[in-house]
Amino acid sequence: MTKRALISVFDKAGVEDFARGLHDLGFELVSSGGTAKAIAKANIPVVEVSEVTGVPEMLDHRVVTLHPKIHGGILADRGKESHLADLENYGIGAFDLVVSNLYPFGERPDIETIDIGGPAMVRAAAKNHAWVGIVTAPSQYAPVLAELQANDGSLSEATRRKLALEAFAATAAFDAAVVAWLSDEDLPPHIILPLTRTDEVLRYGENPHQHGAHYRLAKTTSFWDSTKQHQGLALSYLNYYDVDAAWQLVYDLASLSGGDRPTCAIIKHANPCGVAISDDLASAYARALAGDERSAFGGVVALNRPVDAATAELMVAGPQADVIIAPSWEPGTLESLTAKRKNTRLLEAPRPEAPGLHYRPITGGMLVQDAHHFAATRADWSVVTNRVPTESEWLDAEVAWRICGHVTSNAIVLVKDAQAVGIGAGQQNRVESGEIAAKKADGRAAGGACASDAFYPFPDGIDAAASAGVAVVVQPGGAMRDEDTILRANELNLAMVFTGERHFLH
Repeated sequence: MTKRALISVFDKAGVEDFARGLHDLGFELVSSGGTAKAIAKANIPVVEVSEVTGVPEMLDHRVVTLHPKIHGGILADRGKESHLADLENYGIGAFDLVVSNLYPFGERPDIETIDIGGPAMVRAAAKNHAWVGIVTAPSQYAPVLAELQANDGSLSEATRRKLALEAFAATAAFDAAVVAWLSDEDLPPHIILPLTRTDEVLRYGENPHQHGAHYRLAKTTSFWDSTKQHQGLALSYLNYYDVDAAWQLVYDLASLSGGDRPTCAIIKHANPCGVAISDDLASAYARALAGDERSAFGGVVALNRPVDAATAELMVAGPQADVIIAPSWEPGTLESLTAKRKNTRLLEAPRPEAPGLHYRPITGGMLVQDAHHFAATRADWSVVTNRVPTESEWLDAEVAWRICGHVTSNAIVLVKDAQAVGIGAGQQNRVESGEIAAKKADGRAAGGACASDAFYPFPDGIDAAASAGVAVVVQPGGAMRDEDTILRANELNLAMVFTGERHFLH
């Protein structure tokens, strides 16, 4: 019995060659519209769908393949006598292969790019994969054709099942895109997240007894898609997490004070342990490292400028980093680090995108919110003390505040001359976070800024900041005892700024 293939694709890349290969294997080809024209133009015999159905294309191509002589041929279970009888009674020919990719709704969302016939054929063939192979992407043409050629025009059960899985994933992602497009709320009633596993099946997850892999949202792109690894072992689960945090932080900071100043952020366990903005990249790295050199060992170093020879030389002499990520590497810098830091992963990546919604799993569901961002700017802040910050203190306050938003709560950050000199993270009370930050600063915060990610509930937090020697405190404000806190700041001759915006991070 002659095998039949139904071919109806929007993306016509490679379809002529695939159709020719099927024809050479003895397949009868059935097609419609532009696909049929492309196949015929390549001098490959093809039967129009309208010849099979007896009905022309109608409604501006909205109805073409939605017909029993098409879907009956796709869905027939040839292991059932009743199905075979129906095919015989109604003159329906069975299809052995369906080739269909969908309208480009993700790239051109519109009513007319909501595909109906395509998903119907794809789902029908995938459901009946015991008898039908379903091909949904040009990348599948070569391996499918190779297997057909090697097996007398047949696909194995395992291949048909794998193709069906990819087909249902494709239609699910398509439907998810339509649902998102139809939603007009910031937090829509339905969120469908089609995730596709990348090649990065990790050695393990957060701990060695946990499985882990890297997935990406289907039909979306991020800096990860263009990240190139030049050296080192494959990234681990925690490497991914820390690199993402470092890359967002370094570019968030670089935008302060009128442009992309050379900036370095060093992340350890998702928290910054060293951050600095400077006039050149080597200085930014050196000052970031000096913030907390002990914690920097085994961390992630993020740089917002191409790595130059001076910076590479300092990194070779500095503590071992698990990962170094930069937008590019100047000639010779990769070689110098590769020679001395064989276990350090060296990455090259484009600028990160502004994040969209943020998802956090809880048992049985997700918490969803806007992604972390700074809504209030310096123009929205208010000085609440008698003393007003100097211009250099304003810059330190801005840098401290930005860093603080990337530190696990409760967070206190001490900055002097655009360098983080003390970071207290993740404590159950704000005073202890301040004490940790002051201990790490060891006097280096004198004349600088102290940032708190949430308001100080009591004046003791102001005392802790003053003990570190800072000149300005930046905090959200809004506590019941704000007046007491302001009074204490005035007594200590500190400048204090209220941002009106909290920045918890958990």
